[in-house]
Amino acid sequence: MVSVIVGSGRVRGVPHAFPVLAGRVAAISGSQAALDRSRATLDRQGFTGKIGQIAALDNGDIAVGLGEEASADSLRVAAGSLARSLGSASRVTTSLHEVTVDGATRAVVEGLVLGGYEFDTYKSNKQGSASVEFIDADTKELQRAIVVAEAEVFARNLVNTPAADKAPQVLAGLMIEQARAAKVSSELWSKERLVAERTSGVLAVSAGSERPPCLLRLSYQPRRPRGTLALVGKGIVFDSGGLSIKSADNMETMKTDMSGAAAVAAAIVAIARLRIPLTVEAYLPITDNMPGGGATRPGDVITYRNGKTIEVLNTDAEGRLVLADGLILAAEGEPDLIVDIATLTGAMRIALGDRVAGLFGTDPRDVELVRGAGAFCGERFWEMPLVDDYSRLVESEIADMKNTGGRYGGAIAAALILREFTAGRRWVHLDIAGPARADRAYWWYPKGGTGFGTRTLIRLAELMAGGR
Repeated sequence: MVSVIVGSGRVRGVPHAFPVLAGRVAAISGSQAALDRSRATLDRQGFTGKIGQIAALDNGDIAVGLGEEASADSLRVAAGSLARSLGSASRVTTSLHEVTVDGATRAVVEGLVLGGYEFDTYKSNKQGSASVEFIDADTKELQRAIVVAEAEVFARNLVNTPAADKAPQVLAGLMIEQARAAKVSSELWSKERLVAERTSGVLAVSAGSERPPCLLRLSYQPRRPRGTLALVGKGIVFDSGGLSIKSADNMETMKTDMSGAAAVAAAIVAIARLRIPLTVEAYLPITDNMPGGGATRPGDVITYRNGKTIEVLNTDAEGRLVLADGLILAAEGEPDLIVDIATLTGAMRIALGDRVAGLFGTDPRDVELVRGAGAFCGERFWEMPLVDDYSRLVESEIADMKNTGGRYGGAIAAALILREFTAGRRWVHLDIAGPARADRAYWWYPKGGTGFGTRTLIRLAELMAGGR
């Protein structure tokens, strides 16, 4: 772990990490001489300034490579590499944030905190925390950056927790605890309330589980809001596939299937802590998907509170069933924009791999706004089409639609189903099935849950509050 603090200046005997461009050119003034004096040492280490390279100088300082050009992304990657290179008892100062690019401080803080992240709750030998002191930093800017980074840490912790230890009510409780501390109001719907409110998707998916489902509503209401954003996050605590059961290999990482809900809960807490002047309403359907004796069967039909019906042909296509409940509730609030985020389809990961998320939307301006928010955070989204005539893929003989459209165009078919529950309002769908989990560490991401999407949602709220 890495803690970030404001430093008052260079400290004798404490290494100083500074940025270097490709070709071993110091990215800020005052550091070139130290580089030149350590030429032989850097040669031995093969240090050229390539992005993410780390090298120790003769005087003990640390050169951090930014690559060919300094940018927020290269700073974030470089800071992540620095964080992973530090020992648990390390103390360093840094001037990485002094590089003249927009968002430099935020990028460096994110890289350090997120790159140095480790989920050690279940380890008997825990590492200590390294500290990085920012020299001559804007304290207010630094503190805001820490709030954003800590939000993603919270999301990662929720995702990485084993499913046995985060039953739906327990997971919701962890989210409520953070929400209350940030003065975000919460309302937890029990199974009985779900029945009364006709949230039929959550009830159908949870039918095979011994652990009761819930739906968590979180609300942030600033004094002078400049709009309203509704967020919906998929909260499948563990996805066995239900009666359409997954293979053993495909089940190993299914504790991460609530990554969308984690991102939303973490984001709204950060939005409140940052006092962003935007009303944010969050809807988090939370449940297991298990193959118990009462489980929903292929061929069953779900009737939602808005009257629409879905024939369930594959119980492993459950994310869209619970998101439909959240989207209905979000649309009833008549927000300016609805955004849902979910580890929804394997088809999306096949299409875009594990480092890019899919982005669907009903208005090109909203699509571009969300993509821009992601780009600012170093989170990549690729726009996918809402092909209207693909609706034929999910036509049902006995209901309004069926929950799967077959092998081809699966991510698009899923998005088209979700669109039916938005009541025609402005809506963006984020399918994060690929980047929500990393199979190995890279950039500022650890192996395991990444918290992907958390910072994009926070940035989106900032942009909307700013009139975008």
